[in-house]
Amino acid sequence: MACDLTGGRLKPCKDAVGGIRKIHFADFGKLGTVTVVDDEITNMDGDSGALTYHTYDVKGNSSLETNIQTSLENGTTFFEQVVNVTLHKLTKEDNKELKLMSYGRPHVFIETFDGKVLLVGREHGAEVTGGTAVTGTAMGDLQGYTLTLTANETTMPNFLDSPTSDNPFAGMTGLTSEAASTQRTP
Repeated sequence: MACDLTGGRLKPCKDAVGGIRKIHFADFGKLGTVTVVDDEITNMDGDSGALTYHTYDVKGNSSLETNIQTSLENGTTFFEQVVNVTLHKLTKEDNKELKLMSYGRPHVFIETFDGKVLLVGREHGAEVTGGTAVTGTAMGDLQGYTLTLTANETTMPNFLDSPTSDNPFAGMTGLTSEAASTQRTP
């Protein structure tokens, strides 16, 4: 049966670190053919071998949380993938980009501080479900943006095979080119 357990888990070493280093956004439907083996993305070929993505450096309050949603009455389970993003400093350029992000449903790649990359919204994309543009009230308050992106998928976020700190898509041999957009300094 497909839902039988396959193994246990030992207590791991205490060498993990939390937090998100970068978030990469790709337009919905531009991943091409995605190969998944044992819940890990081992390859993707993008749009004719190319993948354009947009990188946001983040630090601090940004997070990824996956909520397991099960209905006993309906016999269904899905995974609600929630990305919370905090971006410092308000700019007219970010207003425009975040508006476009809110209109779309991008694929979201989460790069963690321990070098892992996870894909949120692989099948259905991630919707911006909330957020703020805030000036703060005191000098030390946040002046910037908070965003919540939510994806409902049949799996937890998938890990990408063999990312590097220089190239989150290094293990994707089907990509002949990856094009990161130019990052603006707010």
